[in-house]
Amino acid sequence: MTPVLDISRLNISWPPILPLIAVTIAAVVVLLVGVRIDDEDSEGLGWLSLAGLGIAFVLSLALVGQGQDVTFAGAIALDKFTTYFYLVILLAAGVTVLLSLDYVRELGLPGAEYYSMILFATLGMMLMAAASDLIIIFLGLETMSICVYVLAGMARRDAKSSEAALKYFMLGAFSTGFLLYGIALLYGATGTIKLVGISTALRGHAAHDPLLLLGLGMMLIGFGFKVAAVPFHMWTPDVYEGAPTSVTAFMAAGVKLAAFAGFLRIFMAHLWPVRAEWAMVLWAMAALTMVGGNLIAVVQSNIKRMLAYSAIAHAGYIMVAMTAGGPSGGSAILFYLLGYAFTNLGAFAVIIALARRGEAHDAISDLRGLATRHPLLAASMALLMLSLTGVPPLAGFIGKFYIFAAALEAGYLWLVIIAVISSVISAYYYIGVIVAMYMDEGGVTVAPLGNRPGLVAAVAIAAIATVLIGVYPGPYVSAAAGAFTSAYGAAPSHAASPQH
Repeated sequence: MTPVLDISRLNISWPPILPLIAVTIAAVVVLLVGVRIDDEDSEGLGWLSLAGLGIAFVLSLALVGQGQDVTFAGAIALDKFTTYFYLVILLAAGVTVLLSLDYVRELGLPGAEYYSMILFATLGMMLMAAASDLIIIFLGLETMSICVYVLAGMARRDAKSSEAALKYFMLGAFSTGFLLYGIALLYGATGTIKLVGISTALRGHAAHDPLLLLGLGMMLIGFGFKVAAVPFHMWTPDVYEGAPTSVTAFMAAGVKLAAFAGFLRIFMAHLWPVRAEWAMVLWAMAALTMVGGNLIAVVQSNIKRMLAYSAIAHAGYIMVAMTAGGPSGGSAILFYLLGYAFTNLGAFAVIIALARRGEAHDAISDLRGLATRHPLLAASMALLMLSLTGVPPLAGFIGKFYIFAAALEAGYLWLVIIAVISSVISAYYYIGVIVAMYMDEGGVTVAPLGNRPGLVAAVAIAAIATVLIGVYPGPYVSAAAGAFTSAYGAAPSHAASPQH
């Protein structure tokens, strides 16, 4: 006899997925409307995308304050962690669309495909943040990744863009295999793909189970690729340099947010009972990532490649807090990701301002004399570089302070020493950009910014947010702490063992 599906057991609750539905509808509408619009008139599609993201943002705000729940048969989690990442990812996508409004038209990119891919990638990112099931995390990851592969190669007349897309696709597909194999092995070791069920099954699980260890190793490789951790970072500089700059900005902010959302929920919240099996591996990855990223960034002459290696180094800082673990480490990561997203979006927006007539102008030497020609643009870039360096009282300083404090609290003194030394090294190349803008002459002439209001708005939002988060961090720290605690406390092992 064929079993009958009992719909009532699915515990369907629609509010957690309403923002996802709004983004999906916006993507489909943009694609359908865009096929009847010339690429030269694609700016309207950008505003339509912003409207869709705005509706999703309002629906996400409506979730704030609601109690914790798991819906759709345990596949989707409604908690503060989900809502936090919904809001930050939507903000990152919105700023990306703003800085794309003129850039897409000037570069001759197909507007309908570009904006719909941004929205579909955002959908995948949000799905990763909300997932409470390994398969849903995988589906969100692939939805995001496929869209970003397409976006990276969207400048079809540019050989570098095509090369970037091909490299990203080939290495991304390879890493996805590792992640999926790791999920299969973890299922074999625990008998479930539900994160809550995995956490329960791992309590009292046999130590050094080969199946479990191999699964953890495979998943670390998969997530290591997505967050650009050494030694799985090889794709990052070439893809950052070759992709259209607006896409690079989206990858630096949105992809990093989504990858760490899945990484944190799986490892820090639900694989905590076997933390001893992966913490030291993460320690080594964090140290290599910080040192490797910063040392190689020092010798870069292309600012997009420099920011790519910078992104690698910042992934290392975040993994320092992951190694530390606990609510203090998790909340420090969520706060750090918020400031990091705005800072990177602003930096890439300034690089877009340098582009003209299809020429990227992305060498550090192109920034020479910018302070003389465009003092406000140069001041914004200087502010963002100082934040990435970790200069107080900007967002980057506060973020690093909380990460280092969490690691010291957990007893990882040597890892903090490595992180501090790495931060000092990073000051060389970040301040080198400021020196080029204020001390050197030459560079490129920037097209009038008065005709690019979306780009100006993106730079202004990023600069203001970087200062505001640093000067007045209280509300954001509280939100980050509440968000991570909701995910951390949802795991049965933590609920049963408050001392962790």
